[in-house]
Amino acid sequence: MPCRRRAPARPAPPRSRGAARHAERFARQEAGAGTYLLAWRDGVPVGHGQIRWDGCAAPEVRAEVGECPEFNGLDVRAGLRGQGIGTALIHAAEELTRERGGTVLGLGVGRDNPRAAALYARLGYTPVVAYTDHWSRTDADGRTHVYADACVFLVRTLETRTG
Repeated sequence: MPCRRRAPARPAPPRSRGAARHAERFARQEAGAGTYLLAWRDGVPVGHGQIRWDGCAAPEVRAEVGECPEFNGLDVRAGLRGQGIGTALIHAAEELTRERGGTVLGLGVGRDNPRAAALYARLGYTPVVAYTDHWSRTDADGRTHVYADACVFLVRTLETRTG
């Protein structure tokens, strides 16, 4: 599935559980700290992920790779997984990283997500450091839920494109 560039847009006010998360990613993009990628099929968003240009916030990761750009929050609609959408988003993130002069891209994967880990390995990402991803979300009732996931940070050295 090819990814195409679209002009940055301001998100609509949050209307769903994930809308606040999407709004945060758009805000990071507007601030220049990230690039939010969306995959579309027939005019409907089917996947997304964000390049964090300042890297992963986890101290364990920063100690190993510094401010290596991180592709974060990759997600594809459940019924559409395995159709190349996630791969296309990763390739788009790699190309944008190259365009900015980057030579490496990193991403984290939960230890409980072997399917994603297999995809990343197939694409050439190698493990660098284990870490705990701390994150939170606010539910529809305004309650904040805090999570800690066991993860592994992976990196890939990006080849230079010629031509």
